[in-house]
Order: sequence, then structure tokens, then C-alpha cells
Amino acid sequence: MQDLAARQLALLKRSIQANRLLAAMPKDVLERLLPHIEKVSLAAGDVLYEPGVEVNHLYFPANTIVTMLLQLNTGTSTKVAVIGNEGVVGISVFMGSVTSLGRAVVLNTGDAFKIPADVLKTEFDRNGAAMRLLLRFTQSVATQMAQTAVCNRHHLVEQQLCSWLLSCLDRMPRGNALPVTQELVAGMLGVRREGVSEAAGTLRQLGLITSSRGHIRVLDRAGLQARACECYLVVKRETDRLLPRWPVR
Repeated sequence: MQDLAARQLALLKRSIQANRLLAAMPKDVLERLLPHIEKVSLAAGDVLYEPGVEVNHLYFPANTIVTMLLQLNTGTSTKVAVIGNEGVVGISVFMGSVTSLGRAVVLNTGDAFKIPADVLKTEFDRNGAAMRLLLRFTQSVATQMAQTAVCNRHHLVEQQLCSWLLSCLDRMPRGNALPVTQELVAGMLGVRREGVSEAAGTLRQLGLITSSRGHIRVLDRAGLQARACECYLVVKRETDRLLPRWPVR
């Protein structure tokens, strides 16, 4: 039994390299976290957090994308951040809150690594390398949220759609197809579905994407980036500046 447990732990240690933050954690931090990490499968549409509900676990995505949404009393919502294998979902825990400000929804089926909130908070409170990494990631999320506010106010739906598609592709280890409907995209961007349909139609005519019921496939990434607003590169560059690449151990 001990040999089996050791093998499972070694396998988990290798698999967590799929997440940029976990891969960057020093060995001593990982040794403390590993016994508490659980690899879980998430399905598209799963809701990880609801506004005002206590956050008991944090999720480090491996090959799945989680969208953070803020919702009004009218029921309308808009995307404020997209988190994938570069980070962690549930940053409110180590920023001093026990509840989630927004709704966290899984965009595509995939895996993530789940850690109890109290375990990660204890590691954060050591004021060491884990704290510095998590704060740098928090800064990248703050940049994304601020840029999203500007983008929603000043940029065309087509530009927003291009930026959103590129942001999602950056967080997918492989492939160029996203399992989303135009209605879902409209909800993410906080715009009318008709606006998304028109923008997607233009991108299809230009040969940049194809779309079918429930999927959008990117055919020309460079062409998509040329039509995206500046917000995509602003957020990407800041994230790359703040977060280390996957290290070779």
C-alpha cells in the first residue's frame, strides 16, 4: 500500500506541471501541498463558485478554462476574467475574503487540481515564495479585469470577440476549437446575441473562423489577432511579465 501511495504521489507531482503556477512552486512548498492536492475532472458548465458563497477549495486548471462572471440583479452578467493553466481560481481566499465576489463557470471539459482553501491560505501566510507567486498572479488578474472594463466601454463587439477567442486559445494546451455557442459568448461579453452573430459572420467571411452549433474553430490565428483590440496583447504581455514560464526541474 505504501508503494502504491508513493507511485500515486509521484504521478501527481508530474501531472501538476500542467499548471503554470504549481509548476513554478519551489520544491519545499510542493512537498507541503502535494498531500492535499486532488486531481479532478470538470465538465463544461460546472459552476465552481457562486457570489457570496464560501470558497472551500481553490482550483488550478490544467487543460480547462474557467470564466469569472459578475452578475446584476436583472440576471445579466459579463465576463471579468478568464483563467486557465496559467493560474488559480479562488484568489479571494488569500486576499482576505471567505466568499466569492462573482460566479466561476467552467468553459470546457477538462482537468484541474483542487486544494482546500485553508491549506493554501496557510502556505500563503508563510510570507514566502508561494505568497509572492500568488500575488503576482493576482496582479495579472487585476490587469485583466481593468482592461476588460475599458474594452467593454470602448471597443467593437468584433474586436472583443477576437480578443476573447485568442485569450481562450492561449489557455488550451492544444487544439483550435472552443465548445461555445453564440448565446454563451454574448453572455460572456455582456452584449446582445445579435451583435455576436454579426461579428462571427464577418470573421467567417474573412476565413478566420468556422462555427457550427456549439463550437467555434479558429482557422487563422494571426488574422484574428490583427482584428483584435489592443486589450488582448496588453493582458498577455502583463501575464507573461508577471508569471514565470514552466521551469525544468
